[in-house]
Amino acid sequence: MQWLRDNLGLIRTAAETEEIAATVEDAGGAYFVPAFSGLFAPHWDMYARGAIVGLTRYVTRAHLVRATLEAICYQTREVLEAMEADTGLKLSALKVDGGAVANNLLMQLQADILGVQVTRPIVRETTALGAAYLAGLATGVWANDGELRANWGVDRVFKPQWDETRRREGYQGWQKAVERARGWVERDRE
Repeated sequence: MQWLRDNLGLIRTAAETEEIAATVEDAGGAYFVPAFSGLFAPHWDMYARGAIVGLTRYVTRAHLVRATLEAICYQTREVLEAMEADTGLKLSALKVDGGAVANNLLMQLQADILGVQVTRPIVRETTALGAAYLAGLATGVWANDGELRANWGVDRVFKPQWDETRRREGYQGWQKAVERARGWVERDRE
C-alpha cells in the first residue's frame, strides 16, 4: 500500500483502498507481485523483483488497487499452504489482527482466496493485548487464561463467497505471476 501511495500516487491513504477496489468486481486479470526486495516465505528468492502482469487497456487504477489487496491474500495463502505441508494440519479458520483488518474488502478477499472463514476480533491489536494479558496474569490481575478467553470477542466473521473454480483459477494466475517475477536479477557469475 505504501508503494501505491508514495511511489505511484494511486492512493492518498491505505484506508481508501477499500472504497477504490470495491468499484470493480475483480482485478481485471492483473496481478501484482510485491517482490521489491525479493520474495520471502515460502519462495526465498532474493533475485525476484516486483511485477505487475496481465495488464490490458481495460485495467484501471481500481484494478491495480484491488490486485494489490489480492496480493496480500495470495501471499498469506502461500505461507499457510507451506505451514500445512510442514505440519500436516489443515487450516479450518483464520483469526486476524492488525491495522489492515479494518479493510472489510481485504478481509472478504482473504476468506475467498483461502476458502475458509476469517474472524476479526473486537480488539484489533491482539498482539499488544496479548502482552497486556500476560502481564496481568503474571501480576494476578487475572487468575487464569479462562478469564482472558472470556474477554475475547468477535467483531465480524467473513465467509468465503468464491466458488472453487474462481479460487483455483485466481491462485493459478497468482502462481504464474510469481513465476514471472522469480529470478529476475541475474546472479553474479564468478
